[in-house]
Amino acid sequence: MSLRIGMMVFDGMTMLDASGPAEVFNLADPERQHYEVVCISPAGGPVVSSSGLELSRTIPAVDAGALDTLLVVGGASLPHGGVPPDLLNAVESLAPGTRRVASVCTGAFVLAELGYLNDRRATTHWRHAHTLAARYPRITVEPDVIHIRDGRYLTSAGISAGIDLTLAMVEEDLGVQTARETARELVVFMHRPGGQTQFSTALTTPPVQTGKLRSIMDSILVNPAYEHTVASMGASAGVSVRHLNRMFQAEAGTTPARWLERVRVDAAQSLILDGHPITLVAQLSGFGSDETLRRAFARQLDTTPTSFRDRFATTRKARAVTGGPSTHDSSSARPGPGAKP
Repeated sequence: MSLRIGMMVFDGMTMLDASGPAEVFNLADPERQHYEVVCISPAGGPVVSSSGLELSRTIPAVDAGALDTLLVVGGASLPHGGVPPDLLNAVESLAPGTRRVASVCTGAFVLAELGYLNDRRATTHWRHAHTLAARYPRITVEPDVIHIRDGRYLTSAGISAGIDLTLAMVEEDLGVQTARETARELVVFMHRPGGQTQFSTALTTPPVQTGKLRSIMDSILVNPAYEHTVASMGASAGVSVRHLNRMFQAEAGTTPARWLERVRVDAAQSLILDGHPITLVAQLSGFGSDETLRRAFARQLDTTPTSFRDRFATTRKARAVTGGPSTHDSSSARPGPGAKP
């Protein structure tokens, strides 16, 4: 079996979107018995990434030939400046004959503009998920998944998630053992725990205008461990709980209870990464108990405090923690009338 993988690259692309998947395919098949990876661009020739690194030779789309899989990388300009027509034409000329069409990060905007994701589930970088959903209302955007497949179309989250996506393709093509060995060689999870939320800057709440509300929110950010409640927040603002809920919905786009929990989860993440035991983290972040902390992590991050610590706490201090979790903390388009085939 020889599968030809075409990676669609372009000036301004994110280099890791291409190099990450390429290295997965290379490690999964070092003897080149199963995969042939080629870099394709709209016009061929050198392509310069956003970091200034250059791919010196790429194949022009018109000469690419037959492909098993087309993988479109992302670039920072795609959600903002639109998709260049030559990139759209290049992808459109190659996608119909492939078994799989995939995108890394904001490469989803290319597939969306061509209509390939209409009436399908898809994802992209969490920062641009709202833009994708608003611009292409026929797509069901799922912002908190690492990668997703709907039919022959695969989309992945931000940048390094292209590695996760490619491991899933290797598992499909060459089996679970090869994918597992490749993940081990890369020192990554074969199936990453949790979703994208755990990587976002936690407090993405829009700035509020009401002075009283802003003052309450600032005081909680400074000291999330204090015994804050929705009732105490309302009392501080001099309004009823019902009115406080209306204020939060109007200015912050959420409820005070959800916002408070998100602030505390954010504080807990930082404490975990500093190497504190889970029980102490629960106390210092305002949750009080391991179980309450675990439930909040499940709601907000779709993972557990222990799994988060094991995945991200890389300092010597964090690895030396022996306080451990409680017994409760166990891990866990182009315009057109319809989608194109």
